[in-house]
Amino acid sequence: MALLTHDLGDGYDLALRDMTMVEAMYALTVANIDRLRLWEPWAQEEPTREATSAFMAAGLRSLADGSEVPCAIRCQGEPVGSISLRIRSFTAVGEIGYWIDAAHEGRGVVTRATRALVDHAFDDLGLVRVELHTATHNARSRGVAERLGFIREGTMRAAHPVGGERHDMELYSLLPSDRG
Repeated sequence: MALLTHDLGDGYDLALRDMTMVEAMYALTVANIDRLRLWEPWAQEEPTREATSAFMAAGLRSLADGSEVPCAIRCQGEPVGSISLRIRSFTAVGEIGYWIDAAHEGRGVVTRATRALVDHAFDDLGLVRVELHTATHNARSRGVAERLGFIREGTMRAAHPVGGERHDMELYSLLPSDRG
């Protein structure tokens, strides 16, 4: 995967998130906040430009120190989602997290973006394991993991706080030898 952009087909690509995307990512978050609140602790607060800017800046610092590959999923050059590979270098393990605008769901875009980050993790970064953690009741997210051959390792009970609840999370992993 090229570090700056990666073609996902059908007018979609993966690009490193940078400060030029703050306004577009803020607007995208606002448009999807009600959906995101179902799954994400960070989405419980009202989104602000300042928080989006701080998030983007933190992602760039993490990129610089090698602990994250923060990307935007784009359609025709405009952000339509977010995907990141968080890296635990001391164990050579990465974790992928993602979300996409409702209008772009069901097109295989998140699956293709995840595959690109998995390939980057194994082929370019030398990671030995990539994980996905997804809410047990998030069928779409679980489907991404399963389509890509991730192995379900089990349920992490009450592992993810969302609003006033705690969600059970499914732990999926992929090793280089699992790729087909």
